[in-house]
Amino acid sequence: MLYDITIIGGGIVGLATGLKIKTQRPELKVAVLEKESEVACHQTGNNSGVIHSGLYYKPGSMKAKNCINGYHQLVQFCEENEIPFEITGKVVVATKKEQLPQLNFLMERGIQNGLKGVRSITMEELKEFEPYCQGVGALHVPQTGIVDYKRVAMVYEKKFTALGGVVLFNHKVLDINDLNNSITINTSAGDINTKIVINCAGLYVDKVAAMLEKDPLPIRIIPFRGEYFKIKKEREYLVKNLIYPVPDPNFPFLGVHFTRMKKGGVEAGPNAVLAFRKEGYKKTDFNLDEFLEAVTWPGLQKVAGKYWRTGLGEYKRSFIKSEFTKALQELIPDITSADLVSGGAGVRAQACDREGGLLDDFAIQETAKAVHVINAPSPAATSALSIADKISELALQKV
Repeated sequence: MLYDITIIGGGIVGLATGLKIKTQRPELKVAVLEKESEVACHQTGNNSGVIHSGLYYKPGSMKAKNCINGYHQLVQFCEENEIPFEITGKVVVATKKEQLPQLNFLMERGIQNGLKGVRSITMEELKEFEPYCQGVGALHVPQTGIVDYKRVAMVYEKKFTALGGVVLFNHKVLDINDLNNSITINTSAGDINTKIVINCAGLYVDKVAAMLEKDPLPIRIIPFRGEYFKIKKEREYLVKNLIYPVPDPNFPFLGVHFTRMKKGGVEAGPNAVLAFRKEGYKKTDFNLDEFLEAVTWPGLQKVAGKYWRTGLGEYKRSFIKSEFTKALQELIPDITSADLVSGGAGVRAQACDREGGLLDDFAIQETAKAVHVINAPSPAATSALSIADKISELALQKV
């Protein structure tokens, strides 16, 4: 069979894109290729489950526009499909006086992005929202929520296939050949022929793009592992909803925070350390080729040279539980190492350019027969339906 459009990657963005395309053009033959035996096994299934409000992102950026639009689409989708979610609100807390200007900057950015009700709160009000939290300044953001994104992705899959879309599991992409009239995708389960490719391969988006394009993407995907602890059941009362620190403006990471999960429990984390393989969820996971691809990239070398002290601190938190606990105690002094049990980990696909820039915004690159989603980290899960609008618009122009 010759597909009109083939999407590589069965994460939340790929599935949302398939759903959008089949909704708009039901007559098209659309397939999603997924190398695992089920959807949402990687970034989608290992994130913290937060419905982001759009607080952090530069006004007018792709993140700002897609997060806010995606937030409303996601909430509506969950309501229409009876997917459990909660709009819990969150607090962003400054623990040092020198963080107060950045906290005020975040509030102004939230207002510019159209958030309703975001406001500075007193320490007395902070105690009302989070009784065990401390700080010298705080914001309350009412729009933030929680959901199980794997469950959301599974509903995207269900609705996509109900419209006639096909999800092909255990189809790992090995190579891509651009022929005159079609593209042949060589997979571990046989060849797939298609007119157009949408590359939503996440951690492997650069590798997949290199199979198809003569000119390589101007980025390398660097895997950053984020490790979590879970708070013991009897101490979950320390966190009512979501507690975030003021993020370091130099990095596209939000810092260790507390998240009540929709699927149960409270997570603390994540840190952010270089993973030694693309899907390196454990400290011992190692792939020599993937490790060398990362550390020989000039951009990562420049990042490491400039921010090695910050990176060293992240590794200390990774290997020394008491150091991780110290970071958490800045927000909740009562928490102890004994309250924390090992949780899971996620690996973030972070695009890094040759000059040492960690791409902060979403990035999509269009070529003659393909659309490559080259940077879609958090808040991509919140934004997925909105990002899918843009991807599907670009792809449908080529069919």
